[in-house]
Amino acid sequence: MIRSELIQKISDDNPHLFRRDVERIVNTVFEEIIDAMARGDRVELRGFGAFSVKKRDARTGRNPRTGESVDVEEKHVPFFKTGKLLRDRLNGEA
Repeated sequence: MIRSELIQKISDDNPHLFRRDVERIVNTVFEEIIDAMARGDRVELRGFGAFSVKKRDARTGRNPRTGESVDVEEKHVPFFKTGKLLRDRLNGEA
């Protein structure tokens, strides 16, 4: 599902809301998640999962094409851990 499909689904399920309002709400939720993660905060959506940022230390890597050693800088990467309810539904347990 992509963002526009999510907006359409919410609009269809809530005919009393205008599509532009639903779009604004969805975009605001995503922006808040992104802003929180950029600050290094953890975002938890109960039953769905938790978004967080993990730090990868600097290391020496290898260029697979040439075999040459390459210095890889420290970086921060997004991480998602599924919630128990989501895991259970994916495995047909709920």
